[in-house]
Amino acid sequence: METKPTNPNSNNNNRPPSGRFGGRGRGGHGGRSPFKEKRDKEFEEKVIEVARVTRVVKGGKRFKFRAAVIIGDKKGRVGFGLGKGSDVAQSVAKAVHQAKKHLMVVPIVNGTIPLAVKAKYSSAVVYLRPAPAGRGINAGGAVRVVSELSGLKDIIGKILSRSGNKINNTRATLKALAMIAVKSKK
Repeated sequence: METKPTNPNSNNNNRPPSGRFGGRGRGGHGGRSPFKEKRDKEFEEKVIEVARVTRVVKGGKRFKFRAAVIIGDKKGRVGFGLGKGSDVAQSVAKAVHQAKKHLMVVPIVNGTIPLAVKAKYSSAVVYLRPAPAGRGINAGGAVRVVSELSGLKDIIGKILSRSGNKINNTRATLKALAMIAVKSKK
């Protein structure tokens, strides 16, 4: 019978030696972060904005990235999330995680919305109107992205305000779609 030489640092399970930091690289926490898990492709995601934001501290400036992401399954579910992180990938992952928590169901009738609606969020004003079949998505900016990812085929959308703020325009669009859901239930 053959015996293997024993290493005092081995645990017989092919793990690296446990040193000062727990043997899992610097930090030694182990475990899984919720943002590093594999993302399921249940939802399609679109990044509408990435901004570098700055915090001024005693020693200078600290930079982070803020990402605004819209997710949707093109079957009537859509969500919006904001995430902030030390790099773009981390902030996008956080935004997707946030968007999954704030999903809403869009009422779709024959590929369009059942009625016209106007909604205001902060200074952004958005007007959405049903369109005849074959018209397509006739909207711009954040309204177009939300409409595409929610699964609407035909819609007329207009940003009535002069707001160029994509985040507020997105929230106004989602508010309008939520108003339709409430009105169509009555």
